[in-house]
Amino acid sequence: MGVATLPGNGEIATDAVATHPLILGLQPAALVDHVAHIDWSLLDQIPEKKTVSFLAVSIPKVAIEELEHILKEVKAHKLALPDELSPMKTMAGGSVANTIRGLSAGFGVSCGIIGACGDDEQGKLFVSNMSFNGVNLSRLRMKQGHTAQCVCMVDELGNRTMRPCLSSAVKVQADELTMEDFKGSKWLVLRYAVFNLEVIQAAIRIAKKEGLFVSMDLASFEMVRNFKSQLLQLLESGDIDLCFANEDEAMELLRGEQTTDPEAAAEFLAKHCNWAVVTLGANGCIARHGKEIVRVPAIGEAKATDATGAGDLFAGGFLYGLVKGLSLEECCQVGACSGGSVIRSLGGEVTPENWQWMYKQMQIKDLPLPDIRN
Repeated sequence: MGVATLPGNGEIATDAVATHPLILGLQPAALVDHVAHIDWSLLDQIPEKKTVSFLAVSIPKVAIEELEHILKEVKAHKLALPDELSPMKTMAGGSVANTIRGLSAGFGVSCGIIGACGDDEQGKLFVSNMSFNGVNLSRLRMKQGHTAQCVCMVDELGNRTMRPCLSSAVKVQADELTMEDFKGSKWLVLRYAVFNLEVIQAAIRIAKKEGLFVSMDLASFEMVRNFKSQLLQLLESGDIDLCFANEDEAMELLRGEQTTDPEAAAEFLAKHCNWAVVTLGANGCIARHGKEIVRVPAIGEAKATDATGAGDLFAGGFLYGLVKGLSLEECCQVGACSGGSVIRSLGGEVTPENWQWMYKQMQIKDLPLPDIRN
């Protein structure tokens, strides 16, 4: 895989083969995740404790000093489970990074990422992790400053308590995006976030001029609730080709309507997007493309150790299906296999063993395996 180097102009050179990646991810700020299994005794000491299962909730942000304190406590309270090589993992994080890394490492799709990382140890770690997994980093800017971090503490039931540190983290700005960033690619993958709205709008504008399809994840039900009008403007623009929502986000989108079930949400999204997918956790997903509707169950054999990245890897599998020309139902099935693979271990990165598990599930369902497996 490519090893990234840091030239003097602030952009990150990479020897990844694809000059024009098929799929580009927009993650304005690089993020590093510190993920550990911990016992409840630590969680009881954390102020404003909020846990996250498969559903997203409000997550208090912390200053760097508090993050470092939590990390120190986590190292003292972490649990080593029998089948884990390490009780704590540090890796490139963020929803889009999880999707792009999975597409590259597990499906062999040429991918790149647009964003910025700091010139600190965390920035170097983000670069190293994404580069190792074959992601093209020539569109990732390195800037002076801090890279965003998040501590993710997982209890024995797989519930997560998360503390992100985003203060003063560097990120790419709207006026830094260029046509060259998007030229030759087919898909742009992004996550809805109102604090990144300007750069999201700029990216979509350029992507559409360059003929790219745009995929958007709705991020969290609170993002939908608090910034619904801006989201509706994005959807009504007709520029979003594929939209992913989990059940809570879907319900929030339809709050105040007569019908608020997942089917109604998929129908609503399909009015504005070519493909609309509502994921239902352990209950699978519902997807629409035009008048076609499918409902696909989750992979029953998946053992949930940590829900981090489940939706992100589902999106990666679904996108793999689209670029391979698979049917709507097959796209959902690949997504279910992919999402099921990441929840079997800590963090949003799929282990080699769990990629093998996913390929086996795909074989059982007679789905086409990635070229890297043939």
